Amino acid sequence: MNNRGGADMPVDTTQIIKRTLARRYRREARFRRMGLFAVVLGLAFLSLLLFSIVSKGYTAFWQTFVLMDVHLDAGVIDPEGTLDQEVMFAADYGGMIKASLRDTFPEVTQRREKRDLYRLVSSGAGFYLREEVLQNPDAIGKTIQIWVPADDDVDMLMKGHFDRDKPEEDRRIKDQQIAWVDRLVDQNRIELRFNTTFFTAGDSREPELAGIWAAVCGSFFTLVITLLLAFTMGVATAVYLEEFTPKNRWTDLIEVNINNLAAVPSIVYGLLGLAVFINFFGLPRSVPLVGGLVLALMTLPTIIIASRAALKSVPPSIRDAALGVGASKTEMVFHHVLPQAMPGMLTGTIIGMAQALGESAPLLMIGMVAFIADAPGGFTDPSTVLPVQIYLWADSPERAFVERTSAAIMILLAFLFSMNGLAVLLRKRFERRW
Repeated sequence: MNNRGGADMPVDTTQIIKRTLARRYRREARFRRMGLFAVVLGLAFLSLLLFSIVSKGYTAFWQTFVLMDVHLDAGVIDPEGTLDQEVMFAADYGGMIKASLRDTFPEVTQRREKRDLYRLVSSGAGFYLREEVLQNPDAIGKTIQIWVPADDDVDMLMKGHFDRDKPEEDRRIKDQQIAWVDRLVDQNRIELRFNTTFFTAGDSREPELAGIWAAVCGSFFTLVITLLLAFTMGVATAVYLEEFTPKNRWTDLIEVNINNLAAVPSIVYGLLGLAVFINFFGLPRSVPLVGGLVLALMTLPTIIIASRAALKSVPPSIRDAALGVGASKTEMVFHHVLPQAMPGMLTGTIIGMAQALGESAPLLMIGMVAFIADAPGGFTDPSTVLPVQIYLWADSPERAFVERTSAAIMILLAFLFSMNGLAVLLRKRFERRW
């Protein structure tokens, strides 16, 4: 075809479509590659994080122990021969441990060298000896062999965390102490054993005596309060808003506020608990009761949102059928709708509890950062929780607390993975497909 400006070339529509489709496919392929790269990158960072935690923390499950020959001097332990528990409890067991060290290394005579020698074993070695005597009072007056924990520096040396080749001033353990440790190794008097203390003891300023049991008990009591309050109030609120309230601007305002509360930083709830529960109501600081109240407020919006979503997932036909056979609205909700929605509610509750288990910021504000050596026996006893215990250990300067911090993180992650796995299991087990 001829025009005034010349002849136009025929337009090949098929080629245009092919080029357009090729560009589209290339864009889609790039997008898929970018998505795959993001997933791989995220998994790589997660794996690196887990590897870093495990590599630093697995050694905390082992502790160096020293075998000692200790003479149980009857004149020191039970001078009157009455086997009085209070008298035996107050005896100088630390002095007997030091005497055993002097007998093992008789060439050590200088006062300064003796101080370095005494640091080979933990300052809590006397507690182990005391427990042995209280359990076996017949051994008084005899010489016994007992395994006691080594000092944290010796423990780090045995685990390879200290470089022997470094100058003495660049490490926490002296050359003479290393020589004494090597002698104990040659005599088969020092070895690594499973660290049961880490799981059965409370906090301590000595890393080799520190454990997570007090923090685990505090977390348990705190989560019990959180579960009782957050689950009952959350489910009741969700049922009321979803099934009974009329839809108007006031309920819309409540829904918006609930969604906003779910995004409030957790430390704000800690400030609220400090102002209301402690300063206004006068409840004691650093107790699971207050911690559970604060975490319940923080978890409540999550449970309400999850519970409402579970109620919405129940088909309207079930409601209509229940009402059609003569059930009241209350009977319809509690006998038909709520049982069908309960799996989703439980899933949301477990996820909310897992979130509460890992929180530390609101609990720091209400004083659950105190040094707690004994496990709490109730909801009003001073306590701490596992995330706060991790925070305290991470702030300690000793190298041995680094591995215990990582080991406590491993325990916390195991609890969190278990709770999330339970949520998935419940959903798979009780899920209803319509």
